[in-house]
Amino acid sequence: MGKRRFPAGKIPFWYVWGRNAAWWISAKSFFALIALLKFFPADRGIEWIGRAARRLGMAYPRTRVARNNLRLAFPDKPAAEIESILAQMWENLGRTAAEYAWLDEIFDFDYDHPGNGRFEIAGIDNFVKLRETKGPAICFTGHTGNWEVLPVAAAAYGLEITALFRPPNNPFVARRVLAARRTAMGHLVPSRAGAAYALAGIMERGGKVGLLVDQYLLNGVPIRFFGRPTLGNHLIAKLARQFDCPIYPARTVRLPGGKFRIEMQAAISPPRDDSGRIDVAALTQQVNDIVESWVREYPGQWLWLHKRWR
Repeated sequence: MGKRRFPAGKIPFWYVWGRNAAWWISAKSFFALIALLKFFPADRGIEWIGRAARRLGMAYPRTRVARNNLRLAFPDKPAAEIESILAQMWENLGRTAAEYAWLDEIFDFDYDHPGNGRFEIAGIDNFVKLRETKGPAICFTGHTGNWEVLPVAAAAYGLEITALFRPPNNPFVARRVLAARRTAMGHLVPSRAGAAYALAGIMERGGKVGLLVDQYLLNGVPIRFFGRPTLGNHLIAKLARQFDCPIYPARTVRLPGGKFRIEMQAAISPPRDDSGRIDVAALTQQVNDIVESWVREYPGQWLWLHKRWR
């Protein structure tokens, strides 16, 4: 149901009832689909959902937002290439959603035979450095590839990391997804008021946190993304400035044949101001430059549905 504005505290009961009913129906449909998928082998079910998302997603109204974002980011690309990237984006998103059904099962990295499984790992030394870091540290990523498997990979390497988690708007889906993610992904902090303080508290105790950093933030700092002005999420920079800790970029790349490459890149050197402290605005730009480089390399694997420029 679309958004409607009512006077504060005067939302009609019929609107609340209708919204909750729609959420309940869509949640039940989603859970039924996931249950149905479990009857199929992982590869077949994921491929089927990916193909369906590729076709149906192109008709979804919000695809217009993604198309406009692509035109802003790549003004020189022909229309046919833009449409191809959109189709790839929907297939990647469909596969990512379907992979929830087999999240624990699909991560099959074998230390003794690293070339035989579904996953390959780049930057194992960086994983080890992050795991063995004494005190707080930050790992950041973007909505690219299947970003959901990164905490699973961290747990597989014995890396305890608390991820900032944005619950779905649908509360019925949110409860189920949060329970599944806690099982597979370890510690989570819901993205809501007070989340920044919760993460700071974890880091004060020497904990490590993971953040998605590639969305527009209304009260963010001015940056440039794909050469265009926008506002960037500066939470990572504020935490880094407070704790002056290592910062690691990480991403997942979807490969042919249902395989993945997880990349844990080397810790970055954050820019500093004249006093020697981490520069929040400059670090926010640096982080977004890294994400932009990832998106340029695999544009069909990024989530273009967010309004990145406003």
